[in-house]
Amino acid sequence: MPTAVTQDLNRLGAALDQQLPAKVKDNLLIGTWNVRGFGGLTPKWQSGPKDSPRRDWHALACVAAVVERFDVTAIQESKRDTTALMALLHHLGPRYRVIVSDATEGAPGNAERLAYVYDSDRVQPSGLVGEIVLPAAADDKVEQFARTPYAAAFVRGGTDFILTTVHVLWGKGPKDRLGEVQAFADWMRQWADRPKDWNHNLLVLGDFNLDRIDDPLYAAFVSTGLWPPPDLGLVPRTIFDNDKDHHYYDQIAWFNDPTKADLPPMLNGLTFTNRCGSLDFVPLVLTDLTKSQLSFRISDHYPLWVEFTV
Repeated sequence: MPTAVTQDLNRLGAALDQQLPAKVKDNLLIGTWNVRGFGGLTPKWQSGPKDSPRRDWHALACVAAVVERFDVTAIQESKRDTTALMALLHHLGPRYRVIVSDATEGAPGNAERLAYVYDSDRVQPSGLVGEIVLPAAADDKVEQFARTPYAAAFVRGGTDFILTTVHVLWGKGPKDRLGEVQAFADWMRQWADRPKDWNHNLLVLGDFNLDRIDDPLYAAFVSTGLWPPPDLGLVPRTIFDNDKDHHYYDQIAWFNDPTKADLPPMLNGLTFTNRCGSLDFVPLVLTDLTKSQLSFRISDHYPLWVEFTV
């Protein structure tokens, strides 16, 4: 490993130590990250101007340094080509494993997969896995999700929890996204309310492409009771965010209503610790690159995370 890589990993590790809780006996750390075009990989420590893709071993090591801090990480934009995903697992070592969907067909699907990379010393799959498909008779504004949402159930400390991750279609504008966001929120609520179903501790996470808190897209997202932690709304989502242009694309949420103090969150065996955040890796790694260049090595999105006690 070149010295430049070691130096970047040291800076990144120090920031992670300062900003994230450690893995301890009674906590659960869940992350989500849209890792831009996570498909191919150039087998060099430093990719050159003629190499494609630009992501190399240096960048992959930085991605791995973040992913290994979580018990489960939902990764959006994993691609049909699984070279980078398999290399990530190899770098992390045998205790880290993956559950991954197939690639969504069609142009809107963008050959994307959805993946969960998890620390098998800390969590185990509890059996449930599936793609969310709208019923044929559904009276929805969308015929089907462009990229099929992906659910997987895990267990830690005897407590089951179900993660459902999604990468909502961007489209030409917010109106193109509204139908998917509303259909997803409705589907999750119906799942949560069904008796005698496998629906314990439902959490949603991923890239919902929400622009602002006070717009119809965000209203659709929270319309059925899905609410993210308030503090998570304060953190930047992308490396291009600034004080004037702040987005809310990525979210982690579960069913609760912060406007009703007497209504507890629909969680059993999990307690949110009020610790959550994102990680700004821009000043820490590959600092000789522009933000645009960095986005193709690491990502244009920051990872988000939340902590629970179990």
